[in-house]
Amino acid sequence: MQDFRRLEVWRLGHALALNVQRLSASIARQDNAGLVSQMRRAATSISANVAEGAAKETRKEFARFLVIAIASAAELENHLLFCRDAVLAPESEVASRIAETVQVRKMLFGLLKRVREQDGPVAVSSKPTPNNR
Repeated sequence: MQDFRRLEVWRLGHALALNVQRLSASIARQDNAGLVSQMRRAATSISANVAEGAAKETRKEFARFLVIAIASAAELENHLLFCRDAVLAPESEVASRIAETVQVRKMLFGLLKRVREQDGPVAVSSKPTPNNR
């Protein structure tokens, strides 16, 4: 088990979720409530699954949650591409969120590879983070 807040991919995923929250607030809700909800859920699912996986006892379990986070990132990218193509939000804002999503997904793949290459239990973090004292 490790402190998920120390993982850079969690921090970037969390920031992405906040940015998607702000972006989705600018999308007209009248015809897009379902899309907005799905975007927000997919975005928050990324960092939530990293956090949940980091709390598991084995690397195999951690890897399973990273795979779920990767799938959520792919879902989010799909929704963002739809927003871009349907011109539901400013193109530059959507492009920035797409770039963030791709970056996070690549980082998740890298972490998944490292986790799968190692054996044994997940390391326990004993160092407190700045906000965890």
